[in-house]
Amino acid sequence: MGGFNPLDTAGPALVWTIVLTFVFLECALIIGLFLPGDSMLITAGVVLAAHATGEAQVWALSVGAMIAAIAGNQVGYVIGQRTGHHLVARKNGKYINTRNLTRVAELLHRHGFLAVLVARWIPWVRTLCPLVAGAAGMEHRKYTIASTIGAIIWAPVLLLIGYYAGSFIQDMSWLMPAVIGTLVVGLILGTIVGIRQYRLEMARPAEDFDLDTETVPLPKVHRHNA
Repeated sequence: MGGFNPLDTAGPALVWTIVLTFVFLECALIIGLFLPGDSMLITAGVVLAAHATGEAQVWALSVGAMIAAIAGNQVGYVIGQRTGHHLVARKNGKYINTRNLTRVAELLHRHGFLAVLVARWIPWVRTLCPLVAGAAGMEHRKYTIASTIGAIIWAPVLLLIGYYAGSFIQDMSWLMPAVIGTLVVGLILGTIVGIRQYRLEMARPAEDFDLDTETVPLPKVHRHNA
């Protein structure tokens, strides 16, 4: 099949575990800011193209990734909701800073439903959006519909791009192992670097961020005091 032997031996189960874990974390928790989510989905698609059951696996994994993204979005929203309007940024942080939180809040204020859809395709916004939406009290039903539509489009598109690209490369048996090996090594290194950046970011001094005073409130919201 022109596959990558270690991955052929482990089977799709390893791909499923990595993809579902990464997708959930990227949509639910701050550490997701530092994980290579988009490249991971494309890599997973390429890897599955090297398996005999790849086509069935990639479609099934698309559904699983949708569910993981939807669940992660809900967890992120609830975490933000329970903080009230008070969030914690990192002073001089690269990603978790007051500037980025303000940008996300303003994006939600100006575009609401559409902003949640667009956020799915912007890595750092994808992670901060649920948190800020929950903290700002964006209507839960509207947020859920928008984030669900985004997840339904995002996960399959990237997985299928990887899968069909891998299927094309598979015709060149000499190239497939090199491509998969390069993508997997890049993903591993990206994850290691991301975790290191996360630790450095969280080591910075905490900085208070209050949506009430630093941004304008979202329209048509239900305030929650948790």
